[in-house]
This record gives sequence, C-alpha cells and structure tokens, in this order.
Amino acid sequence: MRRLLPAGGPDSGVDLDEAYEWPPGTFLRVNFVSAVDGAATVDGRTAGLGSAADKAVFSHLRDTCDVIVVGAATASTERYGPARVPVAIVSAALSPAPDERLFRAAPGTARPLVLTCAAAPEDRRAALAPVADVVDCGEEAVDLHRLVAELEARGLRRVLCEGGPRLFAALLAAGLVDELCLTVAPVLAAGDAPRITTGPPLHAPRPMRLVSALEEESALLLRYSLR
Repeated sequence: MRRLLPAGGPDSGVDLDEAYEWPPGTFLRVNFVSAVDGAATVDGRTAGLGSAADKAVFSHLRDTCDVIVVGAATASTERYGPARVPVAIVSAALSPAPDERLFRAAPGTARPLVLTCAAAPEDRRAALAPVADVVDCGEEAVDLHRLVAELEARGLRRVLCEGGPRLFAALLAAGLVDELCLTVAPVLAAGDAPRITTGPPLHAPRPMRLVSALEEESALLLRYSLR
C-alpha cells in the first residue's frame, strides 16, 4: 500500500493508525466500497468488490471504533455476526429475527444494540430483548439526531457506519456524517446494482474535501471530509 495524498509521506508502507486517526469527541465515519462505475454490490453483496487493502482498512476501522452502525437489511444480507464493539442495527420496525447470527453471543464480543422507535411492534421488541439492548430513538420513526445522542450517552463516540445506502443517504440529509471512507475497486460491474446512497435527492449536492488517498493493486482508498 502506498500513499498518494498527502504527498511527501514515507515510502516504507502506510501506518493505518495515522492514516485513519479518529479526532476527539463524537465523530461519525461512513465506510463503503464501490466499483469504478458506482456499483456498490456484486450479486447483491459487497464481497465481490473487496481486496486485501480494502479488508485491511475495513478491519482497522472496526478495531478502532466504539460502535458499528448498520441498517437492518444490510446486516441481514451481509450476514453480520457479533463484534468486539456493539453492532447497532437501525430498524424502526424491529425487523431482525432474534435467531440471526448477529445475536449469537460469543466470547470477546459485545452485546448488540437495536436502535428503533417507540411505535415499534411490542411482540418484536419482546422477542429481541433477551439478545440485544433495544433502544428507542424517536416516537413514530427513528430520529437520527437522537440516535447519535443515545450512542454518545453510552460513551460510544467513534461511530462507524457501514451502510446500507438508504441509511447513508438519511444520515447525509440529517447533516450527521463527518467523513466518508470510500474504496474504489478497480472493476466495472454494470447492471442495476445500487450506489452507495439510495433515496430522495439532497436539497443540494454535498461538497466534500479529499483528506487522503492510498493505493494498492489499482484499488484507491479515499477519505473525504464533509466538514
């Protein structure tokens, strides 16, 4: 892996702690991979776009965050399991099933969170309560500002969001995203795969600033600041 930006860095490899340093305070970082033509999945999953470099950054971000936030559909499609830090599933309808892999406790893993709203079905709340902490973040719908506040109240300030595209778009619309980490895989996928954002258009395109760029085997690993 080599550094393209900022220029003038060491030639003897990349220090991921330095390249992906978390700033102090609450910070929401989104991590995605896409093909050069914008496809965010291959055959419905992201695995077909991954590379050794992307997996290294993916693992590093997970190792250094306080909580992993992900939409319910993405967690199910990507077959999420428990992690060292809490995995927080966003679901207004409490759609995850309590027997999904994520809720199978394992040594060294944290208890999952399910971030929902007060209007969620009571039977599903009762089914999930034994295997996860169910947290209300709104009344009729999930309030994303309250969601971040609830995580912060639990001391979970380094927030890593891994999608999906609808959740990312909603976080953007709410003005809550501090940074996007995007791996551009050196492939063309075509087809009708989703982009990294899906949903209503923003009122205006959101400008970003390129903070750093790494490269390995033609894959680009980019960091964009939205602040």
